[in-house]
Amino acid sequence: MGYGLGAFLLAVGLILALAVQDAVDGVDLQMIGWILTIVGLGVIILSAVTLNSGRRKGTVATTTHADGSVTERRTEHDV
Repeated sequence: MGYGLGAFLLAVGLILALAVQDAVDGVDLQMIGWILTIVGLGVIILSAVTLNSGRRKGTVATTTHADGSVTERRTEHDV
């Protein structure tokens, strides 16, 4: 998937929703166009979120105390 698929679905959806005036029996081309537009936007947003979530680095500091208890401190920061 990725930005390419999202842009393709967005373009096809907007063309069907706004530019196509033909009619097919039993099929609403404008509604299909709007659905494809929304799906295309969703794919673009999910791609952006997924690609940016992998850019975080984190560290874990583990401390073992004399009584046997363990504490962890986690830190995350952007690259």
